[in-house]
Amino acid sequence: MRKMELIAPCHFGLEAVLKREIIDLGYDIAEVEDGRVTFYGDEEALCRANIFLRTAERVLLKVGSFRAVTFEELFDKTKELPWEDYIPKDGKFWVAKAASVKSKLFSPSDIQSIMKKAMVKRMQERYHVEWFPEDGAAYPIRVFLMKDIVTVGIDSSGISLHKRGYREMSGAAPITETLAAALIMLTPWRADRILVDPFCGSGTFLIEAAMMAANIAPGMNRSFTAEDWAGVIPKKFWYDAIDEANDLVNTEIKTDIQGYDADGSVLKIARKNAEEAGVGRLIHFQERTVAELSHPKKYGFIITNPPYGERLEDKKNLPQLYRTLGERFCRLDAWSAYVITSYEDTEKCFGRKADKNRKIYNGMLKTYYYQFLGPKPPKKQKEKDNG
Repeated sequence: MRKMELIAPCHFGLEAVLKREIIDLGYDIAEVEDGRVTFYGDEEALCRANIFLRTAERVLLKVGSFRAVTFEELFDKTKELPWEDYIPKDGKFWVAKAASVKSKLFSPSDIQSIMKKAMVKRMQERYHVEWFPEDGAAYPIRVFLMKDIVTVGIDSSGISLHKRGYREMSGAAPITETLAAALIMLTPWRADRILVDPFCGSGTFLIEAAMMAANIAPGMNRSFTAEDWAGVIPKKFWYDAIDEANDLVNTEIKTDIQGYDADGSVLKIARKNAEEAGVGRLIHFQERTVAELSHPKKYGFIITNPPYGERLEDKKNLPQLYRTLGERFCRLDAWSAYVITSYEDTEKCFGRKADKNRKIYNGMLKTYYYQFLGPKPPKKQKEKDNG
């Protein structure tokens, strides 16, 4: 099998979560940078990474990296890369995205155009043809420039990995599946602990948690661009990875995962999404306001993405909404709360400073992940809960 370097982009600030996931899959880390993790693998690793990674946005097959400060250098060094090792004569290839940070070359459209010309020139020489039909499998190229270092990868995922295939519809201001999974992984929550989202919307936090509890791989029910790369990834590796994922699923597990929302119509969407994800029986949805948040048991978790008040008409309601959330949380016995929001008075409304606070970008919006930690359950309590 071919040894490769694979690049997994992720949400900025959540690289450590993705790194742990990759190590848990059994692969060695090559480099961790802002917004991406590079690791070593082979054809099998590329398939397994696409199917099993919960927090990666996509998986790129690294073609190479080099320094370039002029467009001439960019052309020449792109032309030196072994494109014919990956892209067949009938392959459809283009530079789908170019991003530049702190580099002399900063025009995405110019970078894309020049790199495409260099790829064509290289492949003309290797395949001894003047023209490419580009009517075969797709090989979208993604390029990052950071301080004049150009990193080039072929996108094996296609549609972003946050598209699990279960969320056909969503409510207002949904959180992406990959971000939700990463935020859950930043908590000590496990399948045997209580989880409530009092602003569940279309159910993303709860569905991601239930998929983790049931060991459902996030990429089991979708397709990937690299499935058509016959000359690079034999079909057998995709079949083997799916078989592995199917063998791990356990939907018979017992859970206490609950979602509340004041909007009954959005709960219909949440229930449909949960069914599509195969976890409908693991989540209990209820039409409730945050003022009705309660639970009789100890040591539970709130993980939620409440309204931020991005619309002006909603802003006036935020202080009372967050005060109510804080008050209801205080009445829960020995619980922990994890709240992602851009609302700056969250701690004031909760009446206490967060034990931990993490800055995270939700799309282009700067948010904070406030972590109000409760006590750990005693070992006897854990055994009792498990028994």
